[in-house]
Amino acid sequence: MSNVTKPSNFIQQIIAADIDAGRVSTVVTRFPPEPNGYLHIGHAKSICVNFGLAEANGGQCNLRFDDTNPDTESDEFVKAIIQDVKWLGFQWGGEVRFASDYFAQLYAWAGHLVEQGKAFVCELDAETLREYRGTLTAGGKNSPYRDRPANENLVLLEHMKNGEIDEGLMTLRAKIDMQSPNINLRDPVLYRIKKQAHHRTGTQWNIYPSYDFAHGQEDAIEGVTHSVCTLEFAANRPLYNWFIDNLPVPSTPRQYEFGRLNVNYMVTSKRKLRALIEGGWVEGWDDPRMPTLSGMRRRGITAQALRNFCDSLAVAKTDGVVDVSQLEYFVRDDLNVRAQRAMCVLKPLKVILTNFADSETEILSVAGHPSLEHFKTRELPFTRELYIDRDDFSEDTTLSRKKFKRLVIGGYVRLRSAYVIRADHVERNTAGDITEIRASIVPGTVGEDPPHGIKARGVIHWVSAAHARDCRVLRYDRLFTEPLPEAGVEPFTHHINPQSLEVIDGCKAEPSLGQAQVGEHYQFEREGYYCLDSRANKEGGLIFICTIGLRDTWQKSKT
Repeated sequence: MSNVTKPSNFIQQIIAADIDAGRVSTVVTRFPPEPNGYLHIGHAKSICVNFGLAEANGGQCNLRFDDTNPDTESDEFVKAIIQDVKWLGFQWGGEVRFASDYFAQLYAWAGHLVEQGKAFVCELDAETLREYRGTLTAGGKNSPYRDRPANENLVLLEHMKNGEIDEGLMTLRAKIDMQSPNINLRDPVLYRIKKQAHHRTGTQWNIYPSYDFAHGQEDAIEGVTHSVCTLEFAANRPLYNWFIDNLPVPSTPRQYEFGRLNVNYMVTSKRKLRALIEGGWVEGWDDPRMPTLSGMRRRGITAQALRNFCDSLAVAKTDGVVDVSQLEYFVRDDLNVRAQRAMCVLKPLKVILTNFADSETEILSVAGHPSLEHFKTRELPFTRELYIDRDDFSEDTTLSRKKFKRLVIGGYVRLRSAYVIRADHVERNTAGDITEIRASIVPGTVGEDPPHGIKARGVIHWVSAAHARDCRVLRYDRLFTEPLPEAGVEPFTHHINPQSLEVIDGCKAEPSLGQAQVGEHYQFEREGYYCLDSRANKEGGLIFICTIGLRDTWQKSKT
């Protein structure tokens, strides 16, 4: 397994300076997902950064759900996110926290801003509010309600909270600076009316705080020292600080931003991931083609591989795009030492060994891993009738050994961990298709070289026909045909790969795979890394998912 050396981390340098200067005694970070979808690979980096910084400095990382928008949030997503964080191997400090835990306090602080003349109830509709806000190059205009008296604002805010005002008629806005070059400081909305039941508080509230108003104060309540988020929130930092400076909060957190993780051939927008599901392009949030953690887990990617990948990435102040082959390198590297070896024939072609007794079954002891002894030995039955892969046979005897290291008529090949065999002739059906190969073993070649003059072209995998387990194999490819599916003028779904899923029925697996369990990993020799589909019902037969092929293209590209 890789020894991953973490790149220099500018946030760690800030934390170290804070500790050395006595500004911070206990480091507290937080991971604050919104429960409106499943976590994806970008979240994995954020989790590793936030929990990793806390662990490295003897502190704690809080898990807090930013549940301020009841329209799209649900307990389903809360449970899935908790499962994902645990799966990655992290433990948060204390209980799971929610923004909704602080709704009463946030409302009280909103009232404080009104009393101080720093917030007002605005009656501009959404479209007019956008017009008044101005543009990136031109300042905005003050709302005609900006100078409403504080006592009147407090009464209206209470009416909003009690559900006496219809949605869209009023908002609570901060009073900052409509001419600020930072558009986020142009009297931002703190509360909006939303008469929607909340997944935790039910119908208790008719108004909900904005993300900008809530998350800095939540950090302060929890004693967060370093509020680490991705770069798109950099322009929001002055507003974060404005709230902290203008409210009687119990602590003073500071926000820091790092570049978000983007991986080519993937989209990570929750809106677009939901569109993939609703459009029928994928089966659900845990589809193995999805960049979600649940999809990766179902595909057989391990938490350790994902953590190794995230730890290999720079924590930088710029965004970038990582090649997916870099992730694939860490997946292969991890599975190479984790996966039990096994054989499965995906396109079975029967071989009958004419000089092997029909009644005989020879049990071959085969290592579970070529170099790691803690894997248990497998016992493979060897019988007269076998299956090999159809792609491992050719009638073309002119093929060179270098070009085709498999079985040809009159040629020899080694069966993995078994005999050298020779193909003698083929049987065909009425359509002319090959139905079986008649072959013969070279006696005494299990674990031994064949006699002088016999040279096997190569090594191929096989299973006993009498003992093989029938199974289905699902082979997934990249979901998109373009590395940056969102970059063009076409909708991102225009670049969906129509060949992203191949379903192969009638595969033949060695007997030990009949006892495969969800969460175990296998290298199907000469094919790739596989796992049992966690969605599959064993009564419906064995279904294996291909996690990744054997070829390491990223590692080769580095040399």
